[in-house]
Amino acid sequence: MARLLSLLLLACAALPAQADEHTVVVKAAAPEKGCVEVEVNGKRAQSMSCLNEKLLPDSNTVNRQPPALSGAEAIMQRPSNQLGLYNRAALEHRMGNAFGKSVTPQRPPPPTPASPLLPAPLLPPR
Repeated sequence: MARLLSLLLLACAALPAQADEHTVVVKAAAPEKGCVEVEVNGKRAQSMSCLNEKLLPDSNTVNRQPPALSGAEAIMQRPSNQLGLYNRAALEHRMGNAFGKSVTPQRPPPPTPASPLLPAPLLPPR
């Protein structure tokens, strides 16, 4: 029995020596700064400054350039009036005060024909 006990002690003493060769040490990440949550009169409230810090973008994403657009994507980013598509502002301008009232665009009244026999009417000063 003593022999078995001594053999067991020698085996246990040899284990740490073998473990040092193959041991991988994993360190835990530093704990992140947490937000403090307070409960007052049964209502929970978090620190707004902490939440704002969490919502800020990382410094590497702020300085990064946006990716270059392909030809088709660049065309899709153009305004609708450059693509020949419907544009409400242009339609309102073309229709004038008839927008929403008539299908005929607003036009100035036709000029009255001038008679070559009568003198020209006096125009109001501008």
